Amino acid sequence: MNKEKLKNLIDVAAGRKPADIVITGAKIIDVFSGNVITGDIAVADGYIAGIGEYSGEKTIDARGYYVSPGFIDSHIHIESSYMTPEEFGRLSVPCGTTTIIADPHEIVNVCGVEGLKYMCEAAENTALDIRYMVPSCVPSTPFENAGAVLNAEDIKKIFEDFGDGVLGLAEFMNAVGVVNNDDECINKIMAAREDRRVIDGHSPGLVGKGLNAYMAAGIKTDHECSTIQEMKQRISGGMYVLLRQGSACQDLERLASGVDESNYRRVLLCSDDRQVHTIFTEGHIDGLLRICVKKGIEPVNAIRMATLNAAECFNLDDVGSISPGKRANLVFFNNLRDFNVSSVMIDGRMVAKNHKYLEEVKRVDPSAVASSVHVKDFSADRFKLKLKSNKVKVIDVMIGGVLTGKDINKIELTKDGDFKYNKKVDIVKLAVVERHKGLGNVGVALLGGYGIKDGACAISVAHDSHNIIVAGTDDKYMETAVNEIIRMKGGMTLVHKGEVISSIPLPIAGLMTDMDAESFDRLLGEAHILAHKKLKIHDSVEPFMTLCFMSLPVIPKLKLTDMGLFDVETFSFTSIESGSEEEEA
Repeated sequence: MNKEKLKNLIDVAAGRKPADIVITGAKIIDVFSGNVITGDIAVADGYIAGIGEYSGEKTIDARGYYVSPGFIDSHIHIESSYMTPEEFGRLSVPCGTTTIIADPHEIVNVCGVEGLKYMCEAAENTALDIRYMVPSCVPSTPFENAGAVLNAEDIKKIFEDFGDGVLGLAEFMNAVGVVNNDDECINKIMAAREDRRVIDGHSPGLVGKGLNAYMAAGIKTDHECSTIQEMKQRISGGMYVLLRQGSACQDLERLASGVDESNYRRVLLCSDDRQVHTIFTEGHIDGLLRICVKKGIEPVNAIRMATLNAAECFNLDDVGSISPGKRANLVFFNNLRDFNVSSVMIDGRMVAKNHKYLEEVKRVDPSAVASSVHVKDFSADRFKLKLKSNKVKVIDVMIGGVLTGKDINKIELTKDGDFKYNKKVDIVKLAVVERHKGLGNVGVALLGGYGIKDGACAISVAHDSHNIIVAGTDDKYMETAVNEIIRMKGGMTLVHKGEVISSIPLPIAGLMTDMDAESFDRLLGEAHILAHKKLKIHDSVEPFMTLCFMSLPVIPKLKLTDMGLFDVETFSFTSIESGSEEEEA
């Protein structure tokens, strides 16, 4: 805000000048006192001038409505919606979301700084206020090959070059590295600390002295709590806890009962990963508020978690409350139970009404991040295993989250020691094909609990390095699926009895579509039906998203990267073959 606008805002606040807009008759959510108050809201130059009795050039009658500060999603990966920032804004703003704290971890792992530049440019084309964090783990571990590497010096330079265009350091997933004082991890943390930036956390299962060490590094938040005890330990240690309710991980319902009057001010709301269909059916942060109230959290406290708490945590001094000097980011809804959003204002401009986005959707040219699939030395032969023992470790799908089990099973082998698929046993091959630099790496493992009976499923979204991941009952089917991904330059596909039966291109970094959300959702819905009916993937398993997380080497227990089978608990590669009695037990 320049001096002229500031003086004008002061004049309007003092009643010397009329406001641009006066909102009358509303029940105003005062997030500071926790009360619902009445009065006119005066808006000038996109900012709130004051609450009281005001006159203005335009009046909005809000009788019968509550008005809240705009909702803030405290941690999200836009790319995981498969949408571009412009399209994600079109979807989320009508739900009352006015600000998001976005970690462009996915596209930066694929495209490096060019990916961050693209996301920042795209953010300029949406009414949604997108605040980016700098990805801290590119790659997330040294045990996989991504499309880029960001070291501490790279992060320093991003802070310098992007300035206020980035908030801080995004979720530090290498918690083991932090706790063990890994030099490069500490260098990255120092880059953020020296520049006085917020550092986001990611420490599933970390407790006791390990958690103390993680917090001592200056990490401020965590969205990976799986129990109320873990949540309370982090709050007691000074962290903010982000209660997550996304398309893949849904912790809010489980943890909400741990929120009370003593700790709610250290609790935020986030979705982490929010797919299009979830937004269409459940909304965005408005949906999380509904869950909070259903679980017994007082409505205004829930709103504080989605507004004031988030703003304070991330040092956003221009949003988070309806008070003088803040941006006029406002949400109108009819009750404190359902949070049915009727209209949304951002910077004093009405940008959504009756669940419709009112702004024109313009897109930046994504060509700089479009060509991202480079596979070398690939054929079905790369999927062959040469096992000496039929007792093997199997990655076990666990429904409703991204954790996986580690099973020890006896399988059938071919004469040359390869895995022999048996329809009666719910175990198939899983492979990760390096797709960034043509390294020729193919990691192969076994996957249980997925359910596929005849075919293959593949996608170029595979957290966190986003190589091609494929599961299937036959090496040739898997080869066909991977080749289809290569042909599309990224996407998702299904193969049944050797034929491609579904293909959805993701041409932007192999992560995002250039389609509108409705068209994409229709295609993905059709693919889900085919996956369950034709390939017989378990009805309880989301076919593509489940695969996406089978390569995430920071979430226990077993995962697969392009370099091989990885045991997250020991943080080391492991053989598919299992020989110990201890493991069998």
